[in-house]
Amino acid sequence: MLAACGRDQPRALRPPPGAATGSVRIHEPARLTSIETGELDALGRPARVACATCHTLRTPAQLPTTVDELDEFHQGLRFAHGDLSCASCHVAGDQRSLRLADGSAIDMRDAMSLCRQCHGPQHRDYERGSHGGMTGHWDLSVGDRTRNHCVDCHDPHVPAFQPTLPVLPPRDHGLTREPSRRNH
Repeated sequence: MLAACGRDQPRALRPPPGAATGSVRIHEPARLTSIETGELDALGRPARVACATCHTLRTPAQLPTTVDELDEFHQGLRFAHGDLSCASCHVAGDQRSLRLADGSAIDMRDAMSLCRQCHGPQHRDYERGSHGGMTGHWDLSVGDRTRNHCVDCHDPHVPAFQPTLPVLPPRDHGLTREPSRRNH
């Protein structure tokens, strides 16, 4: 009887993947090089302004030591990233760069290199495909893959996710529940 339902029928094996012809790209989120203005653009999307728009007009002598010292677009910024300060990651006078632990500067778009210095287990899981998410194909012989960047999911200034509930409850494979029926 069980074989008739089709669930226990063997599935045809897929052939092994062919040569990887697809490419892997890391998404570059807009928040790496721009900030929301609080306004909407002509299409109703949040309007953004490039960081360089303001930061090339003035060069701070030093970075703020607390969020209370921030002004204009950065007012109201929350910061909860361990014992770090602005200078732990940012370079004074060069807002297009980040500072690695050894003091060397990297381009803002390479922020993942900065993140992985302290978040090794997450980076390891990212490299293995179990952290970070993606679109496209696991099997690169079928097509391309685009991986998420750390800041696609995490605010670099407050990276921890707030506790949440799953959108849908997990489903048990092979088990179905009959809806309860009330006798009227």
